[in-house]
Amino acid sequence: MRHPKSGRGKRRGRGPRIPAAVLRKQQAAAPNVDQVTGAKIPKSFVFSRGKIPSTLRHLQQDLRKVMLPYTTLNLKEKKRNNLKDFLNVAGPLGVTHFMILSNPKSLPHLRMAKTPQGPTYTFQIEEYALAADIANSQKHPRCPPGIFKNSPLVVLSGFTGHGEPYTSLVQYFQYMVPAIDPNTVKLATCQRVLLLKYDKEKGVVDFRHYSIKLQPVGVSRKIRKLMQNNQVPDLRDLKDVSDYMTN
Repeated sequence: MRHPKSGRGKRRGRGPRIPAAVLRKQQAAAPNVDQVTGAKIPKSFVFSRGKIPSTLRHLQQDLRKVMLPYTTLNLKEKKRNNLKDFLNVAGPLGVTHFMILSNPKSLPHLRMAKTPQGPTYTFQIEEYALAADIANSQKHPRCPPGIFKNSPLVVLSGFTGHGEPYTSLVQYFQYMVPAIDPNTVKLATCQRVLLLKYDKEKGVVDFRHYSIKLQPVGVSRKIRKLMQNNQVPDLRDLKDVSDYMTN
């Protein structure tokens, strides 16, 4: 993504409601206050404006998965809906962030906005890969059950020392997902990472989403496999457990 541009939005008037029953169910089951910061948990809408090709539609769905569980996969936008409509329902539903895809003059753009009064950052998407394409290229793609039950860990790189708009952009990225307390967080819940890296030479921001897992280090492959599987190995043909470790 290239060239962030910062702007301030304005509060809009009321408009027609947008179907968001799934998001309401998620909010009813999820806490509304961040236990670490005490602030309201950030929630998001990911939608598009204007006509976009099918590949960008798939990218939109991938972005929604990135922002789970505090977004909705089934948000339905209609041609007659404008930005004011989304702003009108954002307040009652506790939505704090927008991610908006568009395709002006066949140049994909991603706009990130803080509701209701900004700031707003607009990026031109230079290239992207869909999650399905990456999974098809891997021999053993990792997507265990429950991987989207918790927000991703946000890792920022390369933004310091560049002044505005990067200082405020860093703050935006930091607060678009709930904070974690390293002293109390359960490592088993940390299964995803959202990496945002600024390349100064190219002037682009890399937006990457990873699946991660906890793995013991400093032990042999057999011990690591034993610890991860939590199963007793077959020792019938061995005289001692040390034979299993040394073979």
